[in-house]
Amino acid sequence: MKKRQVIEEQDDYIPENAPIRSSELLKLPGVGAATAEKLAMTGYDTMLSIAVATPGEIIEASGLTELAARKVINAARENMEMGFESADEVLKRRENITRIKTGSAALDNLLGGGFETGAITECFGAYGAGKSQLAHTLCVNLQKLNPEYVAVFIDTESTFRPERINQISKEMLHQEQVLKNIKTARAFNSDHQMLLTEKVEDLIKKGMNVKLVIVDSLTAHFRAEFVGRGTLADRQQKLNKHMHSLMKLATTYNLCVYVTNQVMAKPDVFFGDPTEAIGGHIVSHNSTYRVYLRRGKKGSRVAKLVDSPNLPEAECAFMVDETGVRDL
Repeated sequence: MKKRQVIEEQDDYIPENAPIRSSELLKLPGVGAATAEKLAMTGYDTMLSIAVATPGEIIEASGLTELAARKVINAARENMEMGFESADEVLKRRENITRIKTGSAALDNLLGGGFETGAITECFGAYGAGKSQLAHTLCVNLQKLNPEYVAVFIDTESTFRPERINQISKEMLHQEQVLKNIKTARAFNSDHQMLLTEKVEDLIKKGMNVKLVIVDSLTAHFRAEFVGRGTLADRQQKLNKHMHSLMKLATTYNLCVYVTNQVMAKPDVFFGDPTEAIGGHIVSHNSTYRVYLRRGKKGSRVAKLVDSPNLPEAECAFMVDETGVRDL
């Protein structure tokens, strides 16, 4: 308690060569120059970032008391007018949504026009179902919308291949720029994976026009690190936090989040398809759109939309070849 009092008493002290990144934070009650700098250094440099934060996150970032942190968050929310709004206002805001084409008209129609920004789309299926191929294709097709758009590829299973990007984009006029507009990082464990998700915001603040974030795959590290029923609660809690970070990115910056997911076979299913996605209800509830991918006849792939807030359950077939994803 004494430590926090000292921090608050020294709030007017500004470390040498530490400029305030966001002067708007100084408008918040109880936030002086030093506290604003601490918040900015940990990523809370806008009213919106503070408005959507939890008291615990603000306390950890600034050293404020719980009461002071709640006052700061409430003031930020009032400033942002984060209350109720009419449905026609929501509809008008959704006009800003961009849809990234897959290369297959049938798959685009299944998803209401393509992969939607401001949402998380999860594709799950067995190995060879086309999850990673779809990820590579989206990276290229994103830049067909706008050559300035940037894709972020968080690779957890060493599936990213720049050669595949070149193969898909060989007909594009600005092919040499395609690889430069894809930022990729290899995640070596679940903590590293979650840290890389937080780093995406730093890329955006540096001026990069990030419009697509891919995590391939979402659950590989969580599945390997948390083994047995005794660790299930910890795994799900950590996975839930990760999914919330991804959704925060999607909604705050109107970007598309595409996650791939592994599957398992349910031993108690004797009739029908026993395939089920890893992650349970945590992943399913946090995903806006869920698509089940499987192999079809003659080398084709079948996509089944199993969950959506506005689209009916349906399925379609498509092909994966040298040019990426295409119709049959």
